[in-house]
Amino acid sequence: MSSTQATVTAYLAAQKKTTNKDLAAEWTLIEELYNEKLWNELTIKLVTFVRHESLQDESALLQLYQNFISTFETKINPYGLIQILEVVVDNISDKKEAIDFLEKMKDKVKICDEAVWYLQVMQGNLYLSNLNDLNATKKIIEELRDVLEEAGNVTPVHGKYYMLASQYYRRVGKHSEYYRCGLQFLGCSLDGYPRDQWAQQAFFLGLAALLGDGVYNIGELLAHPILESLQNTENEWLVELLKAFNTGDINKFNDMKKIWSKIPDLAAQEVKLRQKISLLCLMEMTFKRSAIERAISFADIANETKLPAKEVEFLIMKALALDLVRGEIDQVAGVVNMSWVQPRVLNRNQIAGMASTLDTWMGAITSMEKLMENRAAEILTN
Repeated sequence: MSSTQATVTAYLAAQKKTTNKDLAAEWTLIEELYNEKLWNELTIKLVTFVRHESLQDESALLQLYQNFISTFETKINPYGLIQILEVVVDNISDKKEAIDFLEKMKDKVKICDEAVWYLQVMQGNLYLSNLNDLNATKKIIEELRDVLEEAGNVTPVHGKYYMLASQYYRRVGKHSEYYRCGLQFLGCSLDGYPRDQWAQQAFFLGLAALLGDGVYNIGELLAHPILESLQNTENEWLVELLKAFNTGDINKFNDMKKIWSKIPDLAAQEVKLRQKISLLCLMEMTFKRSAIERAISFADIANETKLPAKEVEFLIMKALALDLVRGEIDQVAGVVNMSWVQPRVLNRNQIAGMASTLDTWMGAITSMEKLMENRAAEILTN
């Protein structure tokens, strides 16, 4: 018997001596899978077994790895191996040692891209949550960004990556990046996300949607079921505020000031928030109008946005520069001729408005078709 086999045999024999009959049975099953070289079944078993309460100790988990798992780690699925080692690493008290431990694993799992990505995300979480090393975290996020975007499909690592990235961007106060990564995380991993954390995540995403530069597609968040978690909580007002922004409802924004101004981050950015909702109001005005009614007067814009007349042209220029709308300003006539508005996720009322616009458009086409039919003979004879 080789020294490695002797080590494994002695280790498993010692574990089976536990007075806990159920735990002893688990160890017996693991030994059988190992002896029969059923590596896939053994991996699946260890992914869950490693979380057993009796093993949630640094020494116990390191012994499990050193005396058992390390002897066959190159024979099992690399991604499964990293899933097992995630629990081991979480229980290592010295997080710098934990990062070094993961670094040494890279060569052992390099045949599987997803395992390497998973390992890097774990390192990023240690840098961010335990060592507060923002530069090291940023480096990992940037290294993985392009790699994961170029992946042919969404992998289990994508959700873990977007959670890491969103936590980093929230820590450094980059609201728009946090918002985008947060939504991408929800798109990948909502089913596995703890329900008791939904409300907090929804609140943070809502604030980021309001404060984030370049975030004008608020309907994307409003359509997500995670916002339902804010119902009957102290923050349920945020959903109404998001709806006001989505439709450019400045009156509602003003009416709710006594509520949202209690949040320091929102109160400190009131000027920025007013500019954003004014831009969204202009977008909504453009969206509601039919193609033949897109000449909007400065006076109408001032009335809807509650802005002084002298600031209307600046607002329009800002919207054009951000490519939220397209059109031409007629300073002499005091109007802007809109030709396009940036696509957004729409709510039910906005969709109903679009349907009405399409009905009107179809009616106009039908009328023109009938006109052409009635005038066809006259046109042909002349």
